[in-house]
Amino acid sequence: MLLDVKDLKKYYPVRSKLFAKTKELVYALDGVSFSIEERKTLGLVGESGCGKSTAGRAILRLIEPTSGQVYLEGVDICKLTKNELKDYRKKMQIIFQDPFGSLNPKQTVGKIVGEPLDNYNIEKGKTREEMVVQLITRVGLKPEDMSRYPQEFSGGQRQRIGIARALALRPKLIIGDEPVSALDVSIQAQVLNLMKDLQEEFRLSYIFISHDLGVVRHMSDRIAVMYLGRFVELASGEELYETPLHPYSQVLLSSIPTANSEIRKRRIILEGDVPSPIHPPSGCRFHPRCPLFQKDQNPVCHQEFPEFREIQPGRWVSCHQI
Repeated sequence: MLLDVKDLKKYYPVRSKLFAKTKELVYALDGVSFSIEERKTLGLVGESGCGKSTAGRAILRLIEPTSGQVYLEGVDICKLTKNELKDYRKKMQIIFQDPFGSLNPKQTVGKIVGEPLDNYNIEKGKTREEMVVQLITRVGLKPEDMSRYPQEFSGGQRQRIGIARALALRPKLIIGDEPVSALDVSIQAQVLNLMKDLQEEFRLSYIFISHDLGVVRHMSDRIAVMYLGRFVELASGEELYETPLHPYSQVLLSSIPTANSEIRKRRIILEGDVPSPIHPPSGCRFHPRCPLFQKDQNPVCHQEFPEFREIQPGRWVSCHQI
């Protein structure tokens, strides 16, 4: 197993009133567990604010988790010192959502892609330059682009630069934090196909974060559905899209745009807004908006939080009524 995450949590303190006895917390990530095998992709989906990006950054320790364990090749990186963590960062990289904000406009493309090599003293001189050229050309750019600056490129080309930078240290795990959401649809397909090709070539594992269910289906072997900082369902892509079990998964999948009028009629419309992550509902966090709860008003739904349990091999659900 390449990555094994256990009960990962991230809480943010909220500035409270001057004489308040207790400090309020934002439960951004509230106990998620999963694993990823080599050369596999896990998709994370859910509404904005559900904790997808927080999970990705906590796994990389770009933000420090409140608690939990993140085992990379059997080593809990949450226990590593900053110096020890530096070696493990070579194995984990990220592709950011914004191709405009993630690149330094004052650096050339050659400097941006080669900077990870400089940070780890990997090759110098002509050999380093050849490695950078190979990375740039592999993602579909030209060697002469090394001397240009990010603002001279389109959004899709900038994201290719970000991908080349992520590949520089030959990582084993790459987290894509909505890597194509800022791109035109036609460019999205090109970048997604490039990522799949690179996965085979470089033997990569991905955590692919997105709110676009069509994109996640194209990329992922397994998919985790998140709601208010927790997983509500985890299954293979085929199982989830064919037979979603959790009511929230059913809602998400029914919202996928389609030209089929019969499918559009079966869309499930949720009532109410997403609850506050500062004061999440008691019991199941989805119950105030859940069609099943609204139908039978089962008291256990608002009294006890449902265990995230394996109901079939490799299929996990958090729901009292399943």
